[in-house]
Amino acid sequence: MAGRVIALCVALLIAALLLALAVAGQRFASTGSAATDIAHLVRMSVIQAGLSTLLSLLAGALTAWSLDRLRFAGRGFVVGLLSTALVLPSLVIISGLIAVWGRNGWINVLLNPLGLSSGSVIFGLEGILAAHVLLNGALAARVFLDRLEATPPEKLKLGRSLGLSPLRRFAIIDLPALAGSAPGVSATIFLLCFTSFPIVLVLGGGPANQTLEVAIYESVRLDFDLGKAVGLALVQLAACAAIIIPASRFAPVSTLFGRRSLMHWPDGGVVAVVQTVILTILLAMFIMPLLAVLIRGAGPALIPVLQQPAFWAAFRTSLVLGTLSAGLAVSLAIGLGMSRALEAPNAAARTLLGLPVFAYLAVPAVVLALGFFLLARLLGISTGLAAPVVLVLANALIALPFAFAILSPPLEALAKQHEKLIRSLGLSGAGQWLRIEWPLLGRATGYALAVSFVFSLGDLGVISLFGTADFSTLPWYMYRAFGAYRTQDAEAIAALLLALSLAAFLLIPKMLEVLIHARNR
Repeated sequence: MAGRVIALCVALLIAALLLALAVAGQRFASTGSAATDIAHLVRMSVIQAGLSTLLSLLAGALTAWSLDRLRFAGRGFVVGLLSTALVLPSLVIISGLIAVWGRNGWINVLLNPLGLSSGSVIFGLEGILAAHVLLNGALAARVFLDRLEATPPEKLKLGRSLGLSPLRRFAIIDLPALAGSAPGVSATIFLLCFTSFPIVLVLGGGPANQTLEVAIYESVRLDFDLGKAVGLALVQLAACAAIIIPASRFAPVSTLFGRRSLMHWPDGGVVAVVQTVILTILLAMFIMPLLAVLIRGAGPALIPVLQQPAFWAAFRTSLVLGTLSAGLAVSLAIGLGMSRALEAPNAAARTLLGLPVFAYLAVPAVVLALGFFLLARLLGISTGLAAPVVLVLANALIALPFAFAILSPPLEALAKQHEKLIRSLGLSGAGQWLRIEWPLLGRATGYALAVSFVFSLGDLGVISLFGTADFSTLPWYMYRAFGAYRTQDAEAIAALLLALSLAAFLLIPKMLEVLIHARNR
């Protein structure tokens, strides 16, 4: 019953936001601000998303293939770092790329004495692709590695006994495993890149690389042309629907808690050397920006930022909103997951209960924010008063697909395993959760909370339409520092965001495990 109520509430909320867009489209005519080439915006969105997806899949497949074969000290840390890439705040990655590849970045510092300065190559389409591949290539690598490590040991033993060469092994064993995940991963990455906002906003380098999301933001924040913003938002919704409908045929991205094969079959000779070189280069490209953020932001630049009262206000706001959003997202995921496992008698019912999960994918962050913004105006509610509630709701919806993907499979497995026990005891939903799922799902629940918290912590899409000098989060505060050319302040905030994100992944799951063990004693 709880899942049906959740699904209905989310559906009504999305319907209200879409209605607000439709009413606003009739009420607010365009003010005739700068003309917009919608065809160019759609074309640019598709081009950068398509190129980003292809490069991310290539980088992810090479990384997963190398990691699957090699064993070395710190491998577990590398795999864990790849797992966090999807939810690392985009502004942190942007700051790191600028620190490495910008005009005053590490690369130019090394090349300038040799007269080989590359200038600032990180702005424009190249920068957009670099940031997307860094984030989504790591996601693809983690999913592909999960599939390779789940290869049945019997198949590996047979291949080894037949003396398959590395090339034949890849073609016969690895490629089919990767091909099973590739469509779902491709669709997910393409949609994430198509609806990307902070990366294009900061690294786009001008109108030539502008996308629909950025155009919507500029229509509201710079021109206050609500009619134009609504028109662009409707185009964005239609484009997302055109992507999601065919993509729904593909299997979803696998979770990170799948079966693992204990058998290790390494490649030798030249192939192992090639894998080592590939992995070293790709990991260096991934880790260097993160190191740059910590080194440049955690030094003397941090002290002036910590002395600013506005920073502490943004810090407190981010923590409170992140905590509330994470709690709401995980609660919704648990309610929907348990209802799908126990109450959905057929595929149609399961699909209906799963629709709220795709709310964010269907309505991207900036469009979601615009819907809330217009709904508040139509209801006569001050945007300043609505902002905290909007951020909690919107960020929970943004994190919901990922929290659901983490929790739904184990919830369904436990419901199937303990179905007779649950019925014989007559447990309610809450009783079932406390007595059965909660003690067994500490790790998954902690990971879902960490993912949801970091998503909210790094969000710029929603706050971009509600942020002011008096109401700010860390990403908005950092973006304003970039806009005011206070680069050192932005780098310090990026370092703090990165530290908070990593701490969340380390501490939140551990705290959940401690609570569970304490309760079960």
